[in-house]
Amino acid sequence: MVKTVRLEPIAQESAVETNGNLLSVLLHQELTVLKECGGRGMCATCHVYVNDGMGSLTPISRREQRTLAIITSCKGNSRLACQARVMGNGVIVEVPPGMYVNSIKDIESLIGRRAAQDLLHPLTGKVLVEQGKLITRSMMRQIENSKDLNLNDYFKHSN
Repeated sequence: MVKTVRLEPIAQESAVETNGNLLSVLLHQELTVLKECGGRGMCATCHVYVNDGMGSLTPISRREQRTLAIITSCKGNSRLACQARVMGNGVIVEVPPGMYVNSIKDIESLIGRRAAQDLLHPLTGKVLVEQGKLITRSMMRQIENSKDLNLNDYFKHSN
């Protein structure tokens, strides 16, 4: 049976089969979702906010709880789209603003320009570069050398 999910702030409705996950809804609407972990609930790249209809989704698993615990922009209504399965109607999902960085080259290519949107760490969702900030070479060195983000290790394994 088909259920309807509404996406905000783009005001789009999308159909999904009962027990289909929210990630399929995002991909159906051609939203850019990195799904860096392949839909296993281990990264932040499909993090969404459920503004209404949380009871129409499957419960949060332990793996999802562990991943949500490291996402810096996590709220009480946070879910991983790859793990949240739609069981009923009335689900309203908000896609967090910003762009998850897939590679350090994503940021390097923007040196000398202002970030059009927040640039986010792919595992924690931490803002690496705020919207409107000028991206400089010194900023890049700070990001590359930031020990709390472990970006160097992450990007070595992802490229």
